[in-house]
Amino acid sequence: MHLSKRLTLFATAGLVAGGIGLFSFKNDDRFFEIARNLDIYATLFKELNMYYVDEINPNRMVKSSIDAMLKGLDPYTNFYAEDEIEDYMTMTTGRYNGIGAVIGQRQGKNIVLMIYEGTPAEKSGLQIGDEILKIDGVELKSRKDADASKLIKGQNNTAVKLSVKRYGATAPVEVTVMRDVVKMTNVPYYGMLSDDVGYIDLKDFTATASREVRTAVQELKGKGMKKLVLDVRENPGGLLNMAIDICNIFIPKDSEVVTTKGKVTEWNKTYTAMNAPMDLEIPIIVLTNSHSASAAEIVSGVIQDYDRGVLIGQRTYGKGLVQTTRELSFNTKLKITTAKYYIPSGRCIQAIDYSHRNPDGSVGKIPDSLQTAFKTKAGRPVYDGGGVLPDVVTENQLAAPIAQSLTNKGLIFDYAVKYHHDHPTIKPAREFRLTDAEYADFMKWVADKEYDYTTQVEKDLGTLEASAKKEKYFDLIQDQLKSLKTKMSHSKDADLMTFRNEVRALLDEEIAGHYYLQKGIKEASFADDTELKAALALFKDMNRYNSILKKK
Repeated sequence: MHLSKRLTLFATAGLVAGGIGLFSFKNDDRFFEIARNLDIYATLFKELNMYYVDEINPNRMVKSSIDAMLKGLDPYTNFYAEDEIEDYMTMTTGRYNGIGAVIGQRQGKNIVLMIYEGTPAEKSGLQIGDEILKIDGVELKSRKDADASKLIKGQNNTAVKLSVKRYGATAPVEVTVMRDVVKMTNVPYYGMLSDDVGYIDLKDFTATASREVRTAVQELKGKGMKKLVLDVRENPGGLLNMAIDICNIFIPKDSEVVTTKGKVTEWNKTYTAMNAPMDLEIPIIVLTNSHSASAAEIVSGVIQDYDRGVLIGQRTYGKGLVQTTRELSFNTKLKITTAKYYIPSGRCIQAIDYSHRNPDGSVGKIPDSLQTAFKTKAGRPVYDGGGVLPDVVTENQLAAPIAQSLTNKGLIFDYAVKYHHDHPTIKPAREFRLTDAEYADFMKWVADKEYDYTTQVEKDLGTLEASAKKEKYFDLIQDQLKSLKTKMSHSKDADLMTFRNEVRALLDEEIAGHYYLQKGIKEASFADDTELKAALALFKDMNRYNSILKKK
């Protein structure tokens, strides 16, 4: 009998037959314990339902208990209740029925944060920065628990009427949007960076990812692409088969891509490239960072293992786990971690050991001392257990405290809304830059806004003062501490000038996004992109590029 059927049988027997059913498993301690605890859970729930002083919500309570149980495993084993299945389908297919706008909560207000190109939201005239007041006549303020995004979704070819507060408008603006199937693109941007260098921004691995990448490669070749930058930064991963097919674009047919190994040995499998590749020769640079995970790491690792391209950026996240979706009763689902994956060199890049938790429940990264060396096809050393380490490592640029505060408080966004209202058009996103006069205008605009912050130096001085008091050295150094605090106390105006290049870059990207949407944000970011600059510099020195891919 299949394991899942046995578990269902035992669980049902434990719940229905109660104590009688328990004794049928006395020869199998494990299943006895499962049935016993399920019976305890059912009895407890029955007592709560009958006698608890207030009414309980059974769906919410069971969901909470399941989530708490799974929390002790890994972050990727998740239960989806029936009312969450639409979110699950969106996650795997990239499709949903709606209007194509990202709605977010800002200070209790429902704000349109982004509109996707070609969607009903864009066609209707809805604008980034609009505050949604009513949905089909229902005032959102009167429904504190209302989820605007879910209320806007609905059946295709049905209309949703929105009442929005728009910057510069004296009265609410009424917008009617016809719902449709919205497809979230895996490749929100691709284009030429120079006469011969193409760029593909791969942000997800839903069901159409490989088709989108193939289309991008084909079109860019038609525009003269001789070298390719593939960007998987901030890519959380997704479907395994999409990662395999994308690797297949650049490696020979029948090449090993990934092997999965788990508890159920009959599920273990080695996946190979099934199709003829599109290009085996084009030089490739893959951009990675610490948020490149799962399927993004498979693509990065395979390119590295076959010495097919150079990786530039920061070490990837380190998720070497495979999830399988199991159908449960009443249209619910369990996404469960069933295996680890191994890329062609033989390494598993899983960085965190969830199977051995610390006494406090936390988990730690696999130490460098336990990592094993493997070799790429050309014999270059690579290591397991810590994500994928790029061939050219760039420093992770931490945002200045003032830039973080301006972003977190929504002031960069709010100024972009104002700028968009005041300027009907701007230059193309790649050329757009705030002038010095416009940045001075921003400084005046933000002068009376609340966005205070604490710098790291101020935090460190506070820690030093606390330690000095604790160890009774404070009296000896209090004058010096006071002097340092005075010197290091930040001034917003001074910081706006000191970090003006960083703040201005954030403004340029946000403003460009209000005119040119996602593509605008991406193109405006090119001028200040450290990894992209490193990639273009490397492509200008092909001797160095080729030497990186040779055995050390």
